Amino acid sequence: MARIAGVNIPQNKIVQVGLTYIHGIGDNFSKRICKDLEIPKEKRVNELSDELILKIREYIDKNFTVEGDLRRETSLSIKRLIDLACYRGSRHKKKLPARGQRTRCNARTRKGKAIAIAGKKLTPLKK
Repeated sequence: MARIAGVNIPQNKIVQVGLTYIHGIGDNFSKRICKDLEIPKEKRVNELSDELILKIREYIDKNFTVEGDLRRETSLSIKRLIDLACYRGSRHKKKLPARGQRTRCNARTRKGKAIAIAGKKLTPLKK
């Protein structure tokens, strides 16, 4: 069982795909890690030696912010915006999109399930 940055990497996956299970490492970073450590593309996680797993672990610790540290950093950034009471902070506080997306007909993911309002009739848009 390969455990890197506190995450159990699936055994039967290719190393490049398995590394993406770590929060903060996506496809491009996993390709870069494999290239820098000269890991073949077809190599699977269960074929890795202990010393290679140790190399990967050290490389990630040295070069990337991952998992708990990254989550903490992100939440502190959002908390800072909320404390500043800036526009983006107020949007985070209200659980609405913060980057200018429209909310009239979309943003269901961010706003949550639609709530029916009794007696409300939608009016057509004015032309």
